Amino acid sequence: GWAVSGTQLYDAWDVHNKTLQRDARLPITFLELSRSALVAAYEDLGLGPARAPADLVRLHETIPDWPLWTDVAEGVAAVARHARVGLLSNVDDHLARLTRAYELVDPDLVLSSQRIGAYKPSRAFYRASILEVAPEQLVHVAASARDVRGALEAGLTTIRLVRPGHALDEEGPRPFHQVKDAADLADVVAGLDARGFILGAVV
Repeated sequence: GWAVSGTQLYDAWDVHNKTLQRDARLPITFLELSRSALVAAYEDLGLGPARAPADLVRLHETIPDWPLWTDVAEGVAAVARHARVGLLSNVDDHLARLTRAYELVDPDLVLSSQRIGAYKPSRAFYRASILEVAPEQLVHVAASARDVRGALEAGLTTIRLVRPGHALDEEGPRPFHQVKDAADLADVVAGLDARGFILGAVV
């Protein structure tokens, strides 16, 4: 019954989320950032911000039902035959464990903002990820513009996974490796002879 669409609400929330994450540092959690962003989005859209915290709880209860891209499960399984696979994500640990992607990866390589102490797209986030995995080689798969740019600027070997609605940052560096389907990731990773592999921003 709201006067705004789900897309309008998500877009407003996403803008606030990314703005808050840009400068956030621990001990503030992803959950706290998301709550503040949703309150701000509700205020912008005239939806009554007092209801935002409860709505966020309801949203997080649905995370186990969120679908993966259709090519992810088989694509990740193929990569796992060449290298360890993990997640590189801005979410808190308990939220990462609720996702379907978590079931596909090595739980020891779930590198969250909560674990690392920084948020994408800061260079500190990606550099800390490298240190967490060292001495293994780190290859990052990214779809969003800020994730691709952030990883490249931090010096990570990056494979861009092309997804609808995600264009490269025109002012940022260009990835050398790019695929249009997760099924093609294994061949690229094998070609890089990667011993360690972090999978992020593809679900």
